[in-house]
Amino acid sequence: MAVSIRLRREGATNRPYYKVVVADSRSPREGKFIEIIGTYDPKKPGDNSAIKLDRAEYWLSKGAQPSDTVRSLIKKQKKRGATPAAAPAMPAADAATSEASAETQG
Repeated sequence: MAVSIRLRREGATNRPYYKVVVADSRSPREGKFIEIIGTYDPKKPGDNSAIKLDRAEYWLSKGAQPSDTVRSLIKKQKKRGATPAAAPAMPAADAATSEASAETQG
């Protein structure tokens, strides 16, 4: 069985929304699929996709072929995952006041 990772279109007319699915390559676009591994909203600006990278890597290791768009989404997701969003640093003045208030309370 030839397995592909591709987009499944959902949403209303002129308002597309996609799910990233693992499916038999012979099944139709909105037909049967094996597993949903993510979502993609092309109308949303910025971070518009979410893919379970561990499941995508699993299926790629089993020989699944991603579509060009899905390959691009996986690449972007890996790039975002490689540089995790750092927690906002607390300014030194705030840190000193929070430590002082902790000492007075405890």
